[in-house]
Amino acid sequence: MRPPVNGAKVAADLGEAAGLRFASAKGRWALLATVLGSAVVMLDGTVVNVALPKMGRELSAGVDGLQWTISGYLLTLASLILLGGSLGDRFGRRRLFVIGVIWFATASLLCGVAPNLQLLIAARVLQGIGGAMLTPGSLAILQASFHPDDRAQAIGAWSGFGGIATAVGPFLGGWLVQAASWRWIFLLNLPLAAAVVVVALRHVPETSDPESVKELDFPGAILAVIGLGGTSFALIEGPTVGFGSPLTVIAAIIGVLALIAFVFTEARSQHPMLPLSLFASRQFTGANLVTLAVYGALSAVIFLLVVQLQQVVGYSPLQAGMATLPMTAMLLLLSARMGKLGQRIGPRIPLTVGPLTAAAGVALMTRIGAGSAYVFDVFPALVVFGLGMSITVAPLTATVMGAVESRHAGLASAVNNAVARAAGLIAVAVLPALAGLTGAAYLDPQIFSAGFQRAALIAAGLTAVGGLLGWLTLGQRKPLPKELVDQYHCALDAPPLRVPVRGR
Repeated sequence: MRPPVNGAKVAADLGEAAGLRFASAKGRWALLATVLGSAVVMLDGTVVNVALPKMGRELSAGVDGLQWTISGYLLTLASLILLGGSLGDRFGRRRLFVIGVIWFATASLLCGVAPNLQLLIAARVLQGIGGAMLTPGSLAILQASFHPDDRAQAIGAWSGFGGIATAVGPFLGGWLVQAASWRWIFLLNLPLAAAVVVVALRHVPETSDPESVKELDFPGAILAVIGLGGTSFALIEGPTVGFGSPLTVIAAIIGVLALIAFVFTEARSQHPMLPLSLFASRQFTGANLVTLAVYGALSAVIFLLVVQLQQVVGYSPLQAGMATLPMTAMLLLLSARMGKLGQRIGPRIPLTVGPLTAAAGVALMTRIGAGSAYVFDVFPALVVFGLGMSITVAPLTATVMGAVESRHAGLASAVNNAVARAAGLIAVAVLPALAGLTGAAYLDPQIFSAGFQRAALIAAGLTAVGGLLGWLTLGQRKPLPKELVDQYHCALDAPPLRVPVRGR
């Protein structure tokens, strides 16, 4: 049996000749490894926000410190996730997946024992590197290892269990912060990671792509980290130390120059991490602009909302975590259906109506403040916001991948994922400053609440811009034939994936 020879289809020879079957014991074990590996990242993506107020008080952090706790992780994840997928194709998907899990767990341990804010942020940066190795590998393993007839079922199960992990995250994180310590939200990763490594080494077959490029785009990856890191530093630290301070100015100049150099490097590279030719498609560019606006607003809203619920409304960490469940439930219940609807009517209407509906939900969050009633103030805003995101997420990524040749579908999805992460990084850096939330503002309920209202209105406007971009840049298309209908699954911490299945 030969190894796969087509990076886009990932192990076609293996899949047709043998491949893991979903009903087999080995197939279930392999699925468990990928589910648990992804769950580690998805849990971390939801539990940390709930713990921010307690972290800040214990480590004497200002708003900029809370921002870096989120942004440090997003910085390396957004910059390196494309490179992580290429490394897996070349050196072995299981190998890189296991390395990523071990790296992520080690960084989680460092987060859990960090004695001060600086070391916590450094450990979060390392966590992002582990996530960039781990995240592409989990899906690539399923695609490469399972028989084609069972592949969609395996990925559907992966996404379903991942959605459960995402939904459980705020509840679990709130309970751990309230009952024990915020440190346990990181230490919880250690036993899960150990189980993933054992199961993966025993039951997951190794796969790679012999035709993968020998030259990896390390210069592009380094420039992306420097560019995003420098600009993020200037945006986050500027309100505290002053935008005219030498440190802020130097960081901004280095960041901007690195981003410019990144564009030139990718344009001239024979094997770019981010092929700029993909953006020649108006559909591809338009959908990624919508992603930039909508996912930026999503990250900033969640970052500030959990602090507002705890510091202003008076919720405990557990109550704040549970309060956001309606939004997650809407995404879990409706995303697949909305993906199919988008296939029938085309992307323009869903990617206009969805962001505008989400913008209305964010605007409703301005009602959340001291003395707010959950049923009348918090719940409606989250339901409307969740409905808007449900209409948006599946058609958005389907549009991204449908805008390129099928052989580039995996790369297009990875680019869209990286855009979503970068959007979150930028929004978390910029929005608090625009809303006047700096220093120790989160410790004063009155000041933070006023800033939250401004931030919600700005985020609502940003999300509405996403809807406007969807209407202006995306065209309609004819419905797909029944035999080409796709099944959609939503991974809630990132854009959803698209799994081709045979006609019903």
